[in-house]
Amino acid sequence: MSTNSKLVQCRQQRIQKHAQNSDSYSFFNLLTGPELLSEVEAQLPEHRERSFPPTETLSMFLAQAMSPDGSCQKAVNDMAVTRVMGGLPACSIQTGGYCKARQRLPTKMVSSLARYTGELIDCNIPDQWRWKGNNMK
Repeated sequence: MSTNSKLVQCRQQRIQKHAQNSDSYSFFNLLTGPELLSEVEAQLPEHRERSFPPTETLSMFLAQAMSPDGSCQKAVNDMAVTRVMGGLPACSIQTGGYCKARQRLPTKMVSSLARYTGELIDCNIPDQWRWKGNNMK
């Protein structure tokens, strides 16, 4: 195996490890952190307090998408465990509420946040990583 192939394989394994260790709590902290909070709040739809508010639903959905399991049941189970471990009251592990909340997430919100996150990443890329030092937008 060539050195480049080994490097690529190592990077892929590192990415897989990060993806498997991603949970909704980590995503929630990112979404409500200083770099994204104002953008997240600007994109939030009108909503009433429910079991799955938009920010929590989005963080669960991101973790679900990154999970090897990928099921709604795992997403809800993980959230329920996190709540109990954080000292919050136990909640139902039925998936219906989460699935409905996920359907209420505006596509525009998700796509806007994805673009905004991409711009944040682009701003922090070292020049030596750029092709001939250029932005590739």
